[in-house]
Amino acid sequence: MSKANSEMTAKDVLEMVTLFADNQIEVFIDGGWGVDALVGEQTRAHADLDIALQHKDVPRLRALLEARGFSDVPRDDTRECNFVLGDERGRLVDIHSYTFDDAGSLVFGVAYPLDSLSGSGSIRGRMVKCISPEWMLKFHSGYRLDENDYQDVKALCRHFGYPIPEDYAEFVRNDPDA
Repeated sequence: MSKANSEMTAKDVLEMVTLFADNQIEVFIDGGWGVDALVGEQTRAHADLDIALQHKDVPRLRALLEARGFSDVPRDDTRECNFVLGDERGRLVDIHSYTFDDAGSLVFGVAYPLDSLSGSGSIRGRMVKCISPEWMLKFHSGYRLDENDYQDVKALCRHFGYPIPEDYAEFVRNDPDA
C-alpha cells in the first residue's frame, strides 16, 4: 500500500485542501501541518496530513479520496471517527471527525472543543482553517512526546510568545537552541 518514510508535502496538502474546498467539505488542519500553517512556514517534514471535519462529511471525503487511490491504513487506534487513509505514493491523511449539537456540545467523535476550530494560517501563501494556536499547544501534551512534538511546540511558542510547557523540560535541556 503506502511507502515507508514517505512525506506529505506542502503541494500535497494544498491539493487536498483544494479538493475538499471544491467539494464543500470544511476541514481544519491539525497536527504538524496545522502548526506550520499557524506559524506561516514549514518547520519540518511531515509524514501525514491531520484534518478535523464534521462527521456528516466523512462519507463524501472518503469517496473523494478513495476515487484518487486512497484506502484504509490499519492501525490499533482506528475508530469510526479517527482513521487514516493512504495511497500508493505513501501520502497519508489522518482523519478526525466530530459532531456537535445545536448548543455546541460534542455529541460524537474526537473531543475537539468548539472554540478549538477557530484558527487560521497559511501554507505557501494560501489561507487555510486550522486548530487555534492555544488548543494546538494543549493538544501537544498528555501522551508520549517525541522530537516532532517538541519541534511543533517550540515553533508555536516562539511564534506566539508562549512559554514552553513543563512537559517538554527534558527536550529543552537537550536543545542547544532553546
